[in-house]
Amino acid sequence: MAIAACVTVLFASACKKDQTNPLGEDGVSTVIKDLQGDIGASVGGSVPGKENRPFRDFYYNFDKKLQITDTAANKTTLNWDIAFTGIYNSFVYINSGTNPKSPGFGGQGQGVIVGIDTPYDQVNEAPTAEAMEQDNLTFVGMDKYPQLSNMGWYFYTLTTHIAQPIKNRTFVLKTAAGKYAKLELISMYQGAPPTITDLNWPAPYFTFRYFVQQDGSRNLRTSK
Repeated sequence: MAIAACVTVLFASACKKDQTNPLGEDGVSTVIKDLQGDIGASVGGSVPGKENRPFRDFYYNFDKKLQITDTAANKTTLNWDIAFTGIYNSFVYINSGTNPKSPGFGGQGQGVIVGIDTPYDQVNEAPTAEAMEQDNLTFVGMDKYPQLSNMGWYFYTLTTHIAQPIKNRTFVLKTAAGKYAKLELISMYQGAPPTITDLNWPAPYFTFRYFVQQDGSRNLRTSK
């Protein structure tokens, strides 16, 4: 079934830190579970209930916890921070009005994104604005995939056809409005199971967590 709603409001549940919680809810970060992407598309072949076509993009607004599927009307606005695009909606772009590769090119978005090989809970401060501009990735997708991203959020091989999220990789970014934030992309599979062996497991359903610093500083501390 293809994405039908134009706008879906998602309320994240926040709870006290639980050492047994694999999603890392810390009472400060926003945790989004099973955000449904374009589950009606298929990469190839005949898959019951799916169409062999490109995946339809969608946008996400951090502050409003809002999914936007009407991308045409919102493309160059400040209504979104990241775009889920490409195969299985797994290429995540930042809203940048100055970068030609961003869906928001030509708009007012101030987005920048960099990758850091440090656990999310240990990323306490964003790099300087100058350092982020220098290392800006524009988007994150498959790691070390030719001509795509060399600082992606998952590995993918043609042997298993299963995406494996990269542990302890955190993305620090500026939102469309220029606020500092950090993001961990946890899974693209329904239920965010720790291990996937079934290439037909329901996807894309995104689980991720993030923190936006509202005071304009580079302070991204979320652990107590």
